[in-house]
Amino acid sequence: MSTQATKPNIVVIGGSYVGMKFVDTVAPQVFETHNTVLVEGNSHFEHIFAFPRLTVIPGAAHKPFVPFTNAFHAAPPGSTSIINGTASQVLPDKVVLQSGESIPYEYLVMATGTGFLPLLVLGKAIQERVKDSANLVVVGGGASGVQLATDAKEFYPSKTVTLIHSRDRLMNRFHPKLHSIVMEKLDAAGINVILGQRVKMPSEGYFPVTGPSYNVELADGRLIPADVAISCIGRVPLSGPIESLSPASIDDSKFIRVKPTLQITDNKYPNIFAIGDVAASGGNKNARSGFAHAQVVTENIKNLIQGRPAKEEYTPSPLAIHMSTGLWSWILFRDPPSPDAEPSVEHQSTEEFKGTPEGDIRFEMGCARVWALRAPGVSDYHL
Repeated sequence: MSTQATKPNIVVIGGSYVGMKFVDTVAPQVFETHNTVLVEGNSHFEHIFAFPRLTVIPGAAHKPFVPFTNAFHAAPPGSTSIINGTASQVLPDKVVLQSGESIPYEYLVMATGTGFLPLLVLGKAIQERVKDSANLVVVGGGASGVQLATDAKEFYPSKTVTLIHSRDRLMNRFHPKLHSIVMEKLDAAGINVILGQRVKMPSEGYFPVTGPSYNVELADGRLIPADVAISCIGRVPLSGPIESLSPASIDDSKFIRVKPTLQITDNKYPNIFAIGDVAASGGNKNARSGFAHAQVVTENIKNLIQGRPAKEEYTPSPLAIHMSTGLWSWILFRDPPSPDAEPSVEHQSTEEFKGTPEGDIRFEMGCARVWALRAPGVSDYHL
């Protein structure tokens, strides 16, 4: 194993935005006393913000996948390591991988996030299917579904695009005004919207990418023609590894219950934390909130290392989102700070960047910036 045996480990499970940010934050501050070990099942970092767009736009499906090889180049030498493996179980003093290997820890941070089941599928097959289709159906009216539908319709304006959502309101976690704004965008784009209807999903959990056209069946029996249908539903908290250790710390929706200090609620394990989307912190499920989690947990682990109680607390802020509603348009939306206040709305356009290097970066949803951050000097995106 690649850790230094002379120092105890801070083990982080999950190498998405928040897990990576936590390593960035904690390693330079505790490297003299502790190793920071990231456990991640994938060989590449996944820039999932680009997934909806690059599912339907051809030519760059490989770019959201960034090798972990030099991910922590800014950390003190020897202070971090990455173990490519999947955590199957958390014990009081070690993490057990599916391979059978165990990794001891003094502090554990769950940054496993949530997964789409099935995940949006990137690759030439889905892009070719979308290109060749006349009827595209998108299932799920959250941010991913809205972004995928608007991108597809703007890139292929002649296609029929239908967005189906099981609730009566799109973006239903947010203030109702966001639904109204998004509906205006969808109507203007010519996208068909069906609300309040669940889709009968195939037994495989996803729709075919090859073969003949088919119908997407709704709960009320309606059949929606589809040459290709893409599911953007099924976000599931990836809390499984800790459930057997502390079932009381898992809520009914499978999120990890945490205190304001982001320690799990089980008092037997003050050295175990949860951050990011997997944590039931009461805050946004987005990278910005997760980065705030990373800072809180860094301070609390430093306190515990120095023999002091964990006292830094996370305070949730109003729900907010920065989402695209087409290839060059965005909405920055913030829920009101109180029930009697109005939400904050900012409409943005990046059309001025078309045809420029900055335009390429924005069109590909910042993939090049992620490569510059995590793999500096590497320009071969096909690694």
